Amino acid sequence: MSNQSRMLELRQALSRVIVGQNILLDRLVVGLLAGGHVLVEGVPGLAKTTAVKTLAATIHGSFRRIQFTPDLLPGDLTGTDIYHEGQFEFVEGPLFHDIVLADEINRAPAKVQAALLEAMQEHQITVGGVTRPLPPLFMVMATQNPLEQAGTYPLPEAQLDRFLLHVALDYPSDAEELDILRRDRAHAASVGHAPVMAVIDTATVLAAREEVQKVHVSDEVERYIVTLVRATRVPGEWRTDWAQAVDVGASPRAALALLHASAAAAYLRGRDYVTPDDVRELAADCLRHRIMLSLDARLLKLGRDAFIAGLLEAVPAP
Repeated sequence: MSNQSRMLELRQALSRVIVGQNILLDRLVVGLLAGGHVLVEGVPGLAKTTAVKTLAATIHGSFRRIQFTPDLLPGDLTGTDIYHEGQFEFVEGPLFHDIVLADEINRAPAKVQAALLEAMQEHQITVGGVTRPLPPLFMVMATQNPLEQAGTYPLPEAQLDRFLLHVALDYPSDAEELDILRRDRAHAASVGHAPVMAVIDTATVLAAREEVQKVHVSDEVERYIVTLVRATRVPGEWRTDWAQAVDVGASPRAALALLHASAAAAYLRGRDYVTPDDVRELAADCLRHRIMLSLDARLLKLGRDAFIAGLLEAVPAP
């Protein structure tokens, strides 16, 4: 079985556990294939944590969940030197795992965020002046609750920029919510139900990542990506009424994120080339956390998703 087929099998395994939330499940696998970190935001009860834990369970790799709290210390993530039998020994923290779930990431203070930032950007951590590499598969899947902002620490823009994707979840449909109820009752009635089984190993994921790098991206699609990202900085060139709508547009890292995510999405759909539709599908999740709208935009009641949608309409696709 090819690596591509195995990744599709992983995606199907997620659907057998998680009802609905197809966009979330697609984005988690895209992040895995692109080697990027994923931030998932939504109100409680939308299966954010369950989806990440299920993804980790389908991979023969190490997984650790970290519940972020205001009293968390950097050493609780990175590990620390312990004095033992006359010498210091380094005890690894939870970041030394393949997949790390950072639950309610915005509840941790600045020092913890700084430690996580190095891990996310450099795939390494530094403790006691010694730098140690993290596993090759290492990726952070973080959840964030938009409610209950008291006692939280908004993520710095620099850290938000390190997330490949920012996925905003919505409520399930009527049919999906009904299916959730029925599955829950069937789950409670079953005795000794089988746990989620691992379907791929880390070597397969790493091999699939190399294949994603070989997915063809035409010059036209590359230019389309660059044009879209640049349009977030100077939207007035595409919509005159939005000339003062942006304080900070997306950085070049956004173009790289859109390129890698689009290639991963094409690979997941069984293609070896990227289409403009792949770019359009991933644009909002790659850009929404990299844009700061101005006061003028807020006065116009223009949100980031509506802003990105307007640019996708205004910028012609090849």
